[in-house]
Amino acid sequence: MRRGGSMAAVGTDRYSSEVALGRARARRWWVAGRRIASIERAATFVDDVGFALLFPSPRLLAPSLWEAVAGEDADAFATGMGANEAKVWAWKDELPRRGLAWYGAFLGGRGSFLSPALVAALYPGNGEIDDHESLPLSPTAHEIAGALAGQPLPSAALRALIGDRNRYQRAIIELQRQLLVTNAGVQENRSGWPSALIELTCHRFAVGAGHDNGLVATRFLDTMLVASAGDLARAVRWPTAQARAELDELVRAGRAVADGPLYRPSATYQTSPSRRSQVSSSARSSPASSGKT
Repeated sequence: MRRGGSMAAVGTDRYSSEVALGRARARRWWVAGRRIASIERAATFVDDVGFALLFPSPRLLAPSLWEAVAGEDADAFATGMGANEAKVWAWKDELPRRGLAWYGAFLGGRGSFLSPALVAALYPGNGEIDDHESLPLSPTAHEIAGALAGQPLPSAALRALIGDRNRYQRAIIELQRQLLVTNAGVQENRSGWPSALIELTCHRFAVGAGHDNGLVATRFLDTMLVASAGDLARAVRWPTAQARAELDELVRAGRAVADGPLYRPSATYQTSPSRRSQVSSSARSSPASSGKT
């Protein structure tokens, strides 16, 4: 997968070519170096990059867990469900079940992970079971959110509740795009594939008091290395004007440098691994580990 973007999108003095930016992103996104082989390292990866796709997408340039596990030249499911495919497919349910990473259709509408710190910074509500009531959702999405107020439910049960597979699918995507629900493990079925357990995000993660657009913009730029306001807007579902305002604020604060329409972290403020770890651990006291229900 190309990581450099177009030559026009590279125009910074630090990354003078598409190749240089691609190599820097490969290091930053854990593609270069030791492969991820355990769920613990997968959790550390998500904490470090802040956000990641499950599988890479040609429509959205971002880190992916698949490439960090299998490498950039591996095609997922090229020979069926192999060992690496089985790992990442299981981890999309197990990471959120343990409260280690949020998972749902968020980045570009694709299956994505967010670190606990980033989901707290992006979450749109107060961290209560009725957060959905103040958001512009379809009646079906409100019905699903209400059904999840007491406990997580398997996707098969929610589909049966709604009575229409397509309406269910549209509604669950609505809820995931608003970060209101997450995967939370699986429930085995008597036949066929297990059903994903769906749970309210506020039951699984510490959200509601940590909304922080500045943190979102900082982490995005730190991971992307070079990005435009449009890149940030597409990734986190903001209006482009809002994304540009947040990036411009980083420039005014000396935390980023602007080069035409592009931004990069300032050399004096680029987030170190230790600082990223401190930011992530401050949001790690999740309901999953603290007993909040």
